Amino acid sequence: MRYEIQPGRSRKTINMTDNICYSHVTDLEGNPLDLYLSICAQDGNSEMRLAAGRDDETDTTPKPCIVWVPGGGWRGSDKNLMVPEMKFLVDRGFVLASIYYRSSAQGHWPDQIVDVKTAIRFLRAHAEQFHIDPNRIGIIGRSAGGHLTSMAAMNLDDHESSEWAGYSSKVQAACDLFGPTDLSALLQRTRQLVNAGGYRWDRIEDTHEGALLGGPYDDASMDARAATATALNYINDGMCPICILHGDADLLVPYTISEDFYAKLVAEGQADKCDLYILKGAGHGTREFFQSETKQIIADFFARELM
Repeated sequence: MRYEIQPGRSRKTINMTDNICYSHVTDLEGNPLDLYLSICAQDGNSEMRLAAGRDDETDTTPKPCIVWVPGGGWRGSDKNLMVPEMKFLVDRGFVLASIYYRSSAQGHWPDQIVDVKTAIRFLRAHAEQFHIDPNRIGIIGRSAGGHLTSMAAMNLDDHESSEWAGYSSKVQAACDLFGPTDLSALLQRTRQLVNAGGYRWDRIEDTHEGALLGGPYDDASMDARAATATALNYINDGMCPICILHGDADLLVPYTISEDFYAKLVAEGQADKCDLYILKGAGHGTREFFQSETKQIIADFFARELM
């Protein structure tokens, strides 16, 4: 059978540029380590340019950018692993920058938030190249990435590297997906599980939190370092709006952590900057977070704050 159709041209083509080096750092042994990000955007038909020498839909208008921070218990995760699920943001007209940051085997806290902030400054430094509006940058992350997202959302002036100096690392909107925003509370819970025996790990230094914070591993030292990685301790008027989503069946990061984060934000006078969504029956990163209704909430939040 022969058919003729007229599909129209309303949807723009999405391209992905991978392995863009944004930072040169060292690992825990002092070895050089390059950090990379990828960028997805509606910026023309790249294969058509290669094949035909022209482009049917070039759009170089500066667009708001959203930084995707992957999870993985700070152990390290492929920066592109969840990009297909984040494509809905690109479809809404955002530039999506997905980053890799130092794992807990490559760096201890605060190296991870240093990397996130460096990536944001890199994007501002190269805004023209990637057709990004440097005044409209948001951030979203899941699990460990949600923790880093909440820290970035505080828009503090600390944890700045010398790379891309002169450019701001502040963000204008943030979305925390089931992040352990209260690392102190999570550490206490994990410590109790380890001490009780029969847990996934036998030593605190082997846990996600222990690997992130590094030694010494006595309670007082770890508690002090965990406090510096807890967003609840840094709520301030300069923070950006934040949307929090958490499942009430999360067995890894209890949803009460996000409940307490939201309550503290409200108590600190930031009620107009925060929304909390509890997903009924959702576990830690289960498919409820990637349904059309959930994606609509996230996309509408960023559109409201950045568009």
